[in-house]
Formats: sequence, C-alpha cells, structure tokens
Amino acid sequence: MMRADLQRIHDWVPHGARVLDLGCGDGTLLAALAESKNVTGYGLEIDPDGITACLARGVNVIEQNLDEGLSNFEDDACDLVVMTQALQALRRPDRMLDEMLRVADECIITFPNFAYWRHRAYLGLRGYMPVSKSLPHAWYDTPNIHLSTFNDFEQLCRDKGLSIVDRAVGVGSRGGNWASRRWPNLFGEIAIFRVTRR
Repeated sequence: MMRADLQRIHDWVPHGARVLDLGCGDGTLLAALAESKNVTGYGLEIDPDGITACLARGVNVIEQNLDEGLSNFEDDACDLVVMTQALQALRRPDRMLDEMLRVADECIITFPNFAYWRHRAYLGLRGYMPVSKSLPHAWYDTPNIHLSTFNDFEQLCRDKGLSIVDRAVGVGSRGGNWASRRWPNLFGEIAIFRVTRR
C-alpha cells in the first residue's frame, strides 16, 4: 500500500504522461504509475539502496544529486515533474522549483508541514525540536535543512508568480479530514501541492 501523499499524486497524474520523479526513493510511485496509467519516465535518486530497488522494480533511474540541478533535461522534456518529501533537504528549494517548471509545465511537490499542531506542541511543551513520523530525525542528524509550512510554500509560489492548481493534505498514513482541509497549516502533517507556471 502506498503512502497517502503518493496515492494522491497517483490520482492526479494523467494517463500516459511523461513523468520525472525527483528523489524517487525505491521507485514505488513510478512503478505504480507505469502499471496502472501507462506512464513513462525516469526517477532521479542518489541513495544506492533506492537505485537498486528501482532497478529491481524495472523503473528507469538515474543517479543524480538534486542540488546540482536538472541541466541534463531540456525545457519541456516532461509533462509532469514530481518531488515527494525531498524539497526540504535541498540547499535551494526555490531554485529547484524553477528547474522543475522549466522541465515540465506542471509539478507536484510534497513535504512535511513543520506547523502541524503536534510539532508545535512538541516544541512548545517539551522544548525540543520535534521528532515524529514525518520528521523522524533528531536535529543533529536530519537531512531536512529547510523546514517550511503550507503558508511558506504558498507565499513562495505567489512571489514567483506561479499558480497552485490544487493542494491536499496528508495526516499520518491517510489523507486529510475536514479539519486538515479547512486549516491545513495547523492540522495537515504532509503538504501536497500541484503547481503550474501558467
């Protein structure tokens, strides 16, 4: 069974699309899209175990450090670029967003929402940086260097003149509920956005 954010992305990807999956992990999403929606594309991954898992699934994967950009892909090379829970680990997430929308007209991005109420309570009541399912590392060994919120990402899109086509929330291993859809910045654990340059 796929994570809630991957299932939402799966639902949004059109049949037969050319997809580039950045930080594709073990290739779960691309394998499911190829099987059920006849999607073609590539995954980019830096972790050797993820690359091995992709190859075992028959997913086309390229070993690549996302901090180095996407210069090996031409403008409009894909229909859609996807990045799941990797944006916060990049040195310049704003530049990667530009690159994603250079390679495709639309992108889908997910990331942990640092303003989630449990994270706020953990920090406020315990006085320590939160550790949770969506933020599983301690402050000193986390790959996350740019923690953000729904509001932060929406502001970045406004500053860049980008359109948010859709947004969704994940809470734990499932999709959001009425409260997380109404107040995603407070009750959404995982932010899920569809963004276009149109």
